[in-house]
Amino acid sequence: MMTSGMFSNWFLPGIWITIQVTLYSSVLAAAVAFTIGTLRTSDIWVVRFLSGAYFEIFRGTSALVLMFWMFFALPLFGWQLVPMWAGVSALGLTYGAYGSEIVRGALAAVPVAQREAGIALSFTKMQRLRRIELPQAWPEMVPPFNNLLIELLKGTALVSVITVADMTFAGNLVRLGDNKSAPVYTLLLVLYFVLAFILTRGMRALERHAKAGIGQEPARRGFITRKLSARDESAQAGNQVAGGMG
Repeated sequence: MMTSGMFSNWFLPGIWITIQVTLYSSVLAAAVAFTIGTLRTSDIWVVRFLSGAYFEIFRGTSALVLMFWMFFALPLFGWQLVPMWAGVSALGLTYGAYGSEIVRGALAAVPVAQREAGIALSFTKMQRLRRIELPQAWPEMVPPFNNLLIELLKGTALVSVITVADMTFAGNLVRLGDNKSAPVYTLLLVLYFVLAFILTRGMRALERHAKAGIGQEPARRGFITRKLSARDESAQAGNQVAGGMG
């Protein structure tokens, strides 16, 4: 039977390792996403081709297989990565490729008139990107980045197969020790949900801040506020119909 000692000795360190892997991988993924995503909007076809090739290659490969390759095959070429950094690199490079499409799409959605205004002001490409395009595209990136970050958190369970002592690795050890699968994996599900919920709250706060920065009103998300909004819209439509009949 799982005890408090097992939780404090195994799961708590595993939670901390999971948080570290998520943090390091997300930083690497963000750097890759913004770099590749902006390069894919370049006017130079070679740059677009190379950045597009990176996107297609890493989108089309398995993060787990890439992790195995970095941990087991890369040493054959003289590079030896510790298990955590092999896992972080594989996750960051893979999810960074996914994120680059979010960045590219958000930049492409910026109205052409905004870019033309930057050209009229004699802004360079980098100045237009920094002062006009990214500030407007950033609020549109946050919601899909939230989903990608949650997927990255859940993907950190893969590092357990290369002996990184995250939550999943700790859970497997505890299961082997007391031969109780249901309590262990139920606890793991709850722990991943709690971490994902915390990340979602933080990302939604970031989304509200980003939209406020460009003068947009954050969307109302609560069940009650949606019902009130629907009721107000129905009442407004009824008043319009009544007015038309009058």
